[in-house]
Amino acid sequence: MSEGSRAARAACAVVPVAAALAHIGPAATWLHGPRRRLLPALAGQGRPDHVALTFDDGPDPVSTPLFLDVLDGLGVRATFFVLGENVVRHPAQARELARRGHELAVHGWSHDRPWLPSPARDARELRRAVQVVRETTGRTPRWYRPPYGILTTGRWAAARRLGLRPVLWTAWGKDWRRDATPASVRATVAADLREGGTVLLHDTDHASAPGSWRAALAALPGLVGDCRAAGLEVGPLLDHGVAGKTRVREAESGVPTTPGAVPSRSPTPGQP
Repeated sequence: MSEGSRAARAACAVVPVAAALAHIGPAATWLHGPRRRLLPALAGQGRPDHVALTFDDGPDPVSTPLFLDVLDGLGVRATFFVLGENVVRHPAQARELARRGHELAVHGWSHDRPWLPSPARDARELRRAVQVVRETTGRTPRWYRPPYGILTTGRWAAARRLGLRPVLWTAWGKDWRRDATPASVRATVAADLREGGTVLLHDTDHASAPGSWRAALAALPGLVGDCRAAGLEVGPLLDHGVAGKTRVREAESGVPTTPGAVPSRSPTPGQP
């Protein structure tokens, strides 16, 4: 084999590897510690007197209404990262989220893992999700969180073209697990939550262990109580001031702001 042929074969072998790395490279932002330190806006780090409460994977006609009732009782509004396919299946529930004053964001069209690069598919499905949220609720989403928190080059580019800001999280409850309990969800969130953090929970078991949402639902009053005891206001990303942004006026978004919290403040929400 000639020297030129060997070089050509080596180049052909490198190209797929380089393409795969370019596709999946941004997914390194899934790593919690580096994301919070190096990319605070992507992690959802906001103003220090506020905690953003977010829910993924809905809406669900069985579980989501229960979360809305608890949030109403707590006087809290949140951001719901909905799946386009679930909005199509349950449009009345999506409209109810908006009617009760919660912020709708997009979680993609379906809850899939993007191991193979397909920029055209990423753009098409994210556009569909944005469109169906807008047409169903009359609200234009501004935030995007990919399923499993896996950002790829294609998904990042698609979000930018649609004017969406990717936001992941700084603390989660691991409420998708079969062995999750209200106490474990509350303790897991508190272990990582700091001033200005963004909390990830799930209002459905769409992509989780069956019935796991009950642990998050039962943990909610305690979680909100911990934040308020630490002097932290709890609300949607709209009010969170991600990357130093000022609040968006209620008239611009249609989402009411939440009332102020306890004035005193400590670095970490307390636990019982």
